[in-house]
Amino acid sequence: MEIFFKIVSLLGGLAMFLYGMRIMGDGLKSTSGGAMKAALARVTDKPFKGFLLGLVVTCMIQSSTAAIVLTVGLVGAGFLTFRQSIGIVLGANVGTTITAQIIRLMDVKAGSSSILYFFKSDNLAPMALIAGIILIMFIGSRSATTAGTILMGFGTLFVGLMNMSAAVSHMGDMLSRLLVSFEGNPLLGFLSGVFVTGIIQSSSAVVGILQSIASTIGIKFCGVFAVIIGVDIGDCLTTYLVCRIGAKPEQIRTALVHILYNVTASILLFIAVGVFRGTGIIDDNLWFMTLRAGGVANVHGLFKLIPALILLPCAGLFAKVAERLVPDQPEDPEDTMIKESIKQLDLRLITNPRIALGETHSMTSNMFEVSLHNYTACIQQMYEYDPKRNERMNQREDMIDMMTDVADKYVVEISPHITLDYDDRYQSFLMKGLVSIERIGDLAINIMQSIINMKSEDVQFSNVAMAELRVLMTAVNDILEMTADAYKEKSHSMAQRIEPLEEVIDELVDKVRRRHMWRMKHNLCEVVRGISFQNIIQNLERISDQCSDLGVNILGLEDESINGNEHQYLRDIHHSDDPLYNRLFAKYKAKYMGVLDSIAVDSVNGNEEEVEKQLKLDIEI
Repeated sequence: MEIFFKIVSLLGGLAMFLYGMRIMGDGLKSTSGGAMKAALARVTDKPFKGFLLGLVVTCMIQSSTAAIVLTVGLVGAGFLTFRQSIGIVLGANVGTTITAQIIRLMDVKAGSSSILYFFKSDNLAPMALIAGIILIMFIGSRSATTAGTILMGFGTLFVGLMNMSAAVSHMGDMLSRLLVSFEGNPLLGFLSGVFVTGIIQSSSAVVGILQSIASTIGIKFCGVFAVIIGVDIGDCLTTYLVCRIGAKPEQIRTALVHILYNVTASILLFIAVGVFRGTGIIDDNLWFMTLRAGGVANVHGLFKLIPALILLPCAGLFAKVAERLVPDQPEDPEDTMIKESIKQLDLRLITNPRIALGETHSMTSNMFEVSLHNYTACIQQMYEYDPKRNERMNQREDMIDMMTDVADKYVVEISPHITLDYDDRYQSFLMKGLVSIERIGDLAINIMQSIINMKSEDVQFSNVAMAELRVLMTAVNDILEMTADAYKEKSHSMAQRIEPLEEVIDELVDKVRRRHMWRMKHNLCEVVRGISFQNIIQNLERISDQCSDLGVNILGLEDESINGNEHQYLRDIHHSDDPLYNRLFAKYKAKYMGVLDSIAVDSVNGNEEEVEKQLKLDIEI
């Protein structure tokens, strides 16, 4: 029974170690995340620079898995090419050894009069915890909280290590026999390293366990080298599985290079150790040398660094193998359209503002189509939910953000060359349009997130609520399509049709909101459902508002008097006797309000069949 509690103590120490490493990494990432991402995005096509960058980043966040997952994400977003990522992957493998070098502080032995006494783990850990909690609880500023989080993680990590060491000290005989079995069977040691790392999902944690054992009972080189090699394979398999889920071919290749490199490095290490042992370079003194925590850290570091330096020149070969194993898939036409649109923004055109602004307008029109696709996907998610669709919606949102950045910078570059009043208005039209189109994309993602939350909490609206929502979502879909066409054509006549429909949508939102409040008041709808419903209709209303802004923006392109007086224009048109506005307003109101009112009548009369029909309103998606 005693051995059981010792194992529990060991696992408890491991849990503290993992948690400490995680919160320390989170703290470091919060201080360096933006700079880290920018640095990764600026990496050149030279593998050695990428190697150094990957090494530094992994030292900062103390997780090769996190660094590689981030790199894979940047490859997927188009900030890095697959070949640029290879050097970073190799550097990340070496950077992860910094944790083992920190842990070697357990080996520090010094009297209280020595400065090294400060760095003993049993002194350093409580001081880090005390300093961390003071910064978090009594200072509380953002920078102090971040620093306190790092210190708390550091201290927790060492407390976990000390707990593991204490547990290991009572299991010395058993662990010694286990490690002795590895001395004569490197394959067994290798497989154990792969298996344990695959379970724990952290190479640093497994090496930390080895260091805890080494600092307590010592480990012979012949019994640990194969385990350390196996740790590297187990770690890269975990990373591959994380990066493989829902990834593009170039992302899968980046993760695959991590495996190819580690497998090749492991084979080289086994060959090197075998040759050196056979030729006497590794003699009995070294082969049977007892390692402490520092020795394990050094072996781990050398086993990571030497293969990386040898194999770095082979980065191109790894790339070719990965490309052969993971061929390109046919690109989505939407992605192709976006790439072609971005390519049209040629800096050589900026000396001719009219042409350059026209190319920007074409790209932003395509960007509007992408936003519209995301909105129609929201309708599908509301009535035909598919978790896979969320991934594509997030990809589109990344595309919209990228297109916004590119177009914004390009339009600014044109500024010095603009001399004509119309070109000046055209530039202002594009800048305002970019804001609204990008915002529409954000609001669609907000709706998607509300739907995801509903599904995760098993929240469902009544048929009446779903039918009313369908009417509203259809009206918003119509105004989006109308606005997209008007924006693309820069059509004054199309733009005049937007505001009457926007006003009808405002009335629809108000009526749908009041009806849902009535259902909550009379216990016909739960509060949680009500909150989700309110969030969705609020975002629908805001999408309609953005369409209104775009409509007025389009009108201002021809009518200069509107620019700068948009609010006054809207007030005037709402209270005028403009025959076109009033005719369109009455038409749209009859169309949508009529359906909404029929749902209310059918609901009161208990005619569920008619209500359900409204859930299937024809809408092109």
